[in-house]
Amino acid sequence: MSRLLDKIDSPQDLKGLTPKELEQLAAEIRQELVARVTANGGHLASNLGVVELTIVLHRVFSSPHDKIIWDVGHQSYTHKLLTGRKEQFETLRQFGGLSGFTTRDESQHDPFGAGHASTSVSAALGMTTARDLSGDNYHVVAVIGDGATTGGMALEAFNNAAHLVSKLIVVLNDNGMSIAPTVGALAKLLSKVRFDRRYYRASERSKRLLSSLPMGSKLWQMGQQIKSAVKGLVMPTVIWEEFGFAYMGPYDGHNIRELESALTQARDYSHKPTLVHVVTTKGKGYAPAEGDAVYFHGVSPERKGAESAPTYSEIFAQTVLRLARKNPKLVVVTPAMPEGNCLDIVQAEFPQRVFDVGICEQHAVTFAAGLATQGFIPVVAIYSTFLQRAFDQIVHDVCLQDLSVVFAIDRGGIVGDDGKTHQGTFDLSYLTLIPNLIVSAPKDENELQHLIYTAVKSNHPMAIRYPRSAVIGVEMDKELHPIPIGKGEILRHGNDIAILALGATVAPALEAAKELAAKGIEAEVINSRFAKPLDSELIIDIASRIKRLLTVEENVLNGGFGSSVAALLQKSGVTDVQLKSIGIPDEFVEHGAPATLRAKYGLDAKGIARESLTLFPEARSSSLPPLEPKTEATPL
Repeated sequence: MSRLLDKIDSPQDLKGLTPKELEQLAAEIRQELVARVTANGGHLASNLGVVELTIVLHRVFSSPHDKIIWDVGHQSYTHKLLTGRKEQFETLRQFGGLSGFTTRDESQHDPFGAGHASTSVSAALGMTTARDLSGDNYHVVAVIGDGATTGGMALEAFNNAAHLVSKLIVVLNDNGMSIAPTVGALAKLLSKVRFDRRYYRASERSKRLLSSLPMGSKLWQMGQQIKSAVKGLVMPTVIWEEFGFAYMGPYDGHNIRELESALTQARDYSHKPTLVHVVTTKGKGYAPAEGDAVYFHGVSPERKGAESAPTYSEIFAQTVLRLARKNPKLVVVTPAMPEGNCLDIVQAEFPQRVFDVGICEQHAVTFAAGLATQGFIPVVAIYSTFLQRAFDQIVHDVCLQDLSVVFAIDRGGIVGDDGKTHQGTFDLSYLTLIPNLIVSAPKDENELQHLIYTAVKSNHPMAIRYPRSAVIGVEMDKELHPIPIGKGEILRHGNDIAILALGATVAPALEAAKELAAKGIEAEVINSRFAKPLDSELIIDIASRIKRLLTVEENVLNGGFGSSVAALLQKSGVTDVQLKSIGIPDEFVEHGAPATLRAKYGLDAKGIARESLTLFPEARSSSLPPLEPKTEATPL
């Protein structure tokens, strides 16, 4: 039996479908989403929740002429299926395949690339302003979740919209969630709207009654001031109207007929920005996802079977819990990432000391700085890609004041399938340039727990960067101890080449040394531990003994660990060595399996061994072909 979905090649194909066919299409799309996302991994619950909304958006508006902007973009899978990417959908989040987010270079139906929250309204305002300045005629629709509206950038955009007074439609997809349940005052207001429709029923009945009476229209107009006051008490929509938006809703986000009527009305309303409030169920139509929308927000193929090894995130949380039990001044701050950072175990025992501040990375850092001024030790648990959003706060509010804030940076280095917007490949570069900040990366899970202990005791700002992966499986020390700040360690001795590795690259560097030994080359392997301060004494000593040096890092080469080593050697007058660096070149890393990406950039054992051999032209092996030009040689 052929599917209706198979006949949809563009949004235009939706226009003539009957209500019954639209319901069938929605069901088929959900089947496709569950099948593909559970196979490839990706964002499941969020996409299941917007199936009907996406269908209606493409029926009411004419993409790509009209611009539909998805905040974050992780919920755009149905959008991809309906905009000519159905045949490629099986490649979703695979190397060389479709992105898990919207991206301008993938389709003309993606007018704005995304990956981080709270950007859609700002981008939409830019597009509406460009449209008005150019005298063009198209609609701009921003679809933003209630979680993303907690972000300061979204509120800034709403505020600016009132000033611009341009034709704009914002669809508020309200499911009470971001990744975790949405927190904050705005979330409580939306919750009040979500569960109480008394105002709308009363309003409609009053209007019908008055319209049937003499002078009814004048009575209705006279009641508008009273209406605003009552509405603020029962249904807090006033906030949107104060921003200059005409408020519509709330509507059932799974009722196609109701949605189509509402969005058509919003489309044809021409006076000012309009907010359409849509209430959806995250995970709709798939019982496991409806029952646990947090777990099924993002799934991976590995979840089909039990994983025996814990992740670095779990080790981090377990260590923080141990320290919190001993130190009542230790607190944790996270911007809407408690589950991703495995902090549920800390929350369960110390609910008053774990602060989820919503999607507000800037606020999270400065909030932590305020805590630190009063003698608390805040641990800011955040993904590398999201810490970028708080750069100014790290510089001015934490490091300039030399406050004791610990940055636990999850997903450092290559992340994988989430792609360009989520790879943690910049943190070493943008953190090491900041005065007073200590920057470290553990070689394994045992070292991670000791570095967390070190950071808590350091009395200075310190960042610990660790990967998104299962741990190596080394034996864990029972007692925590401090690691000397700025000190590395030699893990393997050799006289021919020194491999200075950092963090997750230490293990493959040791494997590469074994491959080199089989070719008669003895490599010294150094666990550098700290990107700042460098162990200058150790590095200079090694450079005096071994004249071939190779640095390895899962970070962009520009301004990274290798650059710091080169600068140290030049400053110290050590110029008689050959130095090469392996890392990420001057480009954004696409999506794909981490192992595939590491192999591409020469960050696995074979790549490290292969690049080491370039410093020994006489020993090069035909079994190790030249790497693509993804390394940098630094003349000294």
